[in-house]
Amino acid sequence: MPRRHVGIDIIEIPRIEQAISRWRDIFLTRIYTDAELESCCNAAPSLAARFAAKEATMKAIGTKGLRWREIEVVSNGNGAPSLRLHGQTLKKSKEVRITEFSVTMSHSKDNAIAMVIGDAV
Repeated sequence: MPRRHVGIDIIEIPRIEQAISRWRDIFLTRIYTDAELESCCNAAPSLAARFAAKEATMKAIGTKGLRWREIEVVSNGNGAPSLRLHGQTLKKSKEVRITEFSVTMSHSKDNAIAMVIGDAV
């Protein structure tokens, strides 16, 4: 019987703005892939939504402390977000038998939220 792994996260956009302001490239290159940075154009709301999606992914897999850049939020041809996992994160998701992820993200003026569902066999 299939099993669903769910993760959700919300973050205040000003926290991401503060991290960017304080640590700039150290923060950005620790958390985001080059493709994510390019697609977001350093817009804090978009970066915050991706941060939330990465946290939600860790929660869905059931493991904290995975590498941020091993969870990549990409957009398909229609602009819908999807996940691309790499390295240990991909390995961990396979260990819990997740075969597919769905992700949704949104933000308001102050907050960004993301929800991830992993379907396992």
